Amino acid sequence: MEMNDMVIISVDDHMSEPPEMFDKHLSGDAYATAPKFRKTDNGTSYWEYQGRKLPSVGLNAVVGRPLEEFGMEPTSLEQLREGVYDVHARVDDMNVNGIAASLCFGSFVSFDGSLFSKVPDKDQALVHLRGYNDWHVDEWCAAHPGRFIPCGILPIWNMDATVEEIKRLSAKGCTSVSLTDNPTMLGLPSIHNAYWEPFWKAITDADMTMCLHIGTGNPAPHASMETPIEAWISTMPMAIAVGAADWLNLEALKRYPSMKIALSEGSIGWVPYFLERCDFSHSRHHAWTHSTFEDEKPSKLFRKHFLNCFIEDEFGLRNLADIGEDMVAYECDYPHSDCLWPEAPERLWSTVNHLTDEQIEKITHRNAMRFFNFDMFKYNKREDLTVGALRAAARAKGVDTTPKSQGGEAPLAAGDKRVVTSGDIVGMFSRHAEAA
Repeated sequence: MEMNDMVIISVDDHMSEPPEMFDKHLSGDAYATAPKFRKTDNGTSYWEYQGRKLPSVGLNAVVGRPLEEFGMEPTSLEQLREGVYDVHARVDDMNVNGIAASLCFGSFVSFDGSLFSKVPDKDQALVHLRGYNDWHVDEWCAAHPGRFIPCGILPIWNMDATVEEIKRLSAKGCTSVSLTDNPTMLGLPSIHNAYWEPFWKAITDADMTMCLHIGTGNPAPHASMETPIEAWISTMPMAIAVGAADWLNLEALKRYPSMKIALSEGSIGWVPYFLERCDFSHSRHHAWTHSTFEDEKPSKLFRKHFLNCFIEDEFGLRNLADIGEDMVAYECDYPHSDCLWPEAPERLWSTVNHLTDEQIEKITHRNAMRFFNFDMFKYNKREDLTVGALRAAARAKGVDTTPKSQGGEAPLAAGDKRVVTSGDIVGMFSRHAEAA
């Protein structure tokens, strides 16, 4: 196999929702009260919903910018590549990056849709959440069949409505949902509470995958406001380990052996030690903790239920045997700052070319297709979805990948060369929240 022969699915990408997203899916009062796209006096964009103002943030959509212009400032759609918010331009950007198919998380609603859990009028929120799912499945994903894995969001504050929405999404062909990895952060019962029992049954009956994206519940901690921002960014993927341990101890895994959990944007290099530690802890403490693992090692249970998703992880791929080659999948993270667009195939190939062809096939697309019940070859021929074929299509269309200066606000004053800290970024958020 050569690099251009790879077929790549990204199981973690993002989009900035377009201003007209609800136009075809809501009407009357439901449309009038839906989230609204606004602009500030200085031209940056934000969404407004039930008194909350939600700006677009730089690092969430910096693809195509020169590296020196990366930042966390609020932005406008005009500063972004069209592929961030336009599905047809997105496919062009996927082609030039050799990405055959993509699973996309939302932005202003948050990755797990928790915006709707946080607003006061839950009746409205339920209507608008369903409208969001209709847009995502019927408009964004359906625009290019076989190129997107639909991923819904759920009204988890209302369990009856959640079960109903799972069934409704399943009927639409949606095979995954995005959830917080810690619902107590939303004021809901923990995953170990009986409140979730109808959910476990409904989600496994529908054979849906649950995506737990970093940052949706357990926060990525930073030591202080004086901590350099790079320290905070460096530890963000590993924050998923807290949620992974909690979910691995979920008693429902025993009762629902087909349950599927994807650790989105969590990477894989930490997994071997995590599993070693879980097994060691169980061996030392199960006599008094009464854990639910019984005679099964935690590491074995983990490899049954959890898909591990990586962007760039050379160490993890060198230790694939300790993770499990059937439970690892690639992610591009377009258009976030970790995204390697338009050179994802080159970077991926440099870290997988020591593996067998079968292992590469699993990591690049087969595991994703199996885990998400996604048959992209139903709509497109395999030979048309290779890195080489997609890039040829992009060249024929003339997709421009030249880095473009997009302007924006620097976190420090002009001439200030000190290290950017967590406090600088938090302060930037606060200033713009007040101005919106």
